[in-house]
Amino acid sequence: MEKFDLAIIGAGPAGYEAADFAAKNGLKTVLIEKDNLGGTCLNSGCIPTKTLLHTADLYHDVVVQAEKIGLSYSEFNYDMAKMQQRKEEVLSTLRDGIAKLMKMRKVTVLSGVGKVIDEHKISVTKDDDVQIIEADKILLTTGSVPAIPPIEGAQYAMTSDDLLNSDKVYDNLIIIGGGVIGIEFASLYTALGKKVIIIEALDRILANMDKEFAQSLKMLLTKKGAQIHVKSMVTKLEKQDGEFICYYTEKDKQQMAKADCILMAVGRRAYSKNLFDESFAAEMDRGKIKVNEFYQTSVPNIYAAGDVIGGIQLAHTATAEAINAVCHMLGKEMIYETSLIPSCVYTNPEIASVGMTADEAKKLGQKVISLKYPMGANGKTVLSLQERSFVKVIVEAETNRILGAQMMCARATDMISQFTQSIANKMTLADMKKVIYPHPTFSESIGKVIE
Repeated sequence: MEKFDLAIIGAGPAGYEAADFAAKNGLKTVLIEKDNLGGTCLNSGCIPTKTLLHTADLYHDVVVQAEKIGLSYSEFNYDMAKMQQRKEEVLSTLRDGIAKLMKMRKVTVLSGVGKVIDEHKISVTKDDDVQIIEADKILLTTGSVPAIPPIEGAQYAMTSDDLLNSDKVYDNLIIIGGGVIGIEFASLYTALGKKVIIIEALDRILANMDKEFAQSLKMLLTKKGAQIHVKSMVTKLEKQDGEFICYYTEKDKQQMAKADCILMAVGRRAYSKNLFDESFAAEMDRGKIKVNEFYQTSVPNIYAAGDVIGGIQLAHTATAEAINAVCHMLGKEMIYETSLIPSCVYTNPEIASVGMTADEAKKLGQKVISLKYPMGANGKTVLSLQERSFVKVIVEAETNRILGAQMMCARATDMISQFTQSIANKMTLADMKKVIYPHPTFSESIGKVIE
């Protein structure tokens, strides 16, 4: 039986980044994965979605803006089969990169289903072969899977995994759920000129983010032909004569919508199924693994991080938690401040947020000032024909310290890190005003909003 200092189950961003960090710090590490390296983020989440969105946005820009910017063409179209081929090339390149990194760090990679059978042992099953390994510490980073609510006829809906791997583009798409996953697919399909209906149970789309995002994005998606129904509850799905029917209640009235495809995008749930042996398990809470502030489970030498413990389900959050967990194993101070997590949505324009919103600050009794800069005054935004967009900063009224930022503009997901650093380092408006921003750039908006 081979022995390791650390065994990690799950090779998504949390798992492979933790393996890299652990190996660099001298731990003999094994990484166990039942599918492809990279986990959900690389194989059926962040990367494939953004790869397809990139092509769709380019297509939309040419179709809608060509004449305005002086381009002409006789025939222009998209090919989803080739888009999928390009997506697979991207995934393969990145998976190869992870494999090379693991090899360089001398991390042992085992392919198979990992199961914790006691405090220090893990079984790894591949086909009919079972291997037992032993480790001083264990880290569980098995991620999450699409959630399927108990709706009658739910089997007729596709998950995000299904739709991401489909060569077919549906002319009419119903999306159940107006969160990040649903909205990104709505952006993809509207960019390709398809009809989209979003059905959201809460009072607005992107309900967990600044309400101005929801208002602006609803306007932009509606402009592209999408229908958005909020405060609407899906009651049943059916399939009739090759069409899919979605029944839902809106304003206490029964409604119906038909489409070629229905996407179930109501969130994700922790993937902990069969992770522990029947005779041994760490404490759980409704499918999520319970951990303390050091990411230790109820079994002290077994840690867990990322989506499988609940909380904010983002790849960079999972990575930070997993590396912090390894820090605790090593007796080191944790590196990351996980109370400050930037959130990103890859619509067009992009959405990014970090820290407090004005409403959140006011609920805590903090007096704040909200500064806003409309991107219609930004040269790079105007010359590149960007849509309605803005940058907003929340500052403490008494000290002018940066508390939060919300951005809806081109390159927002790249620029939000500057505000993350500012908040983490307790910077004020005066501190940020020292920076000179190049012209013309989208980042000039950061300088303008704090003037």
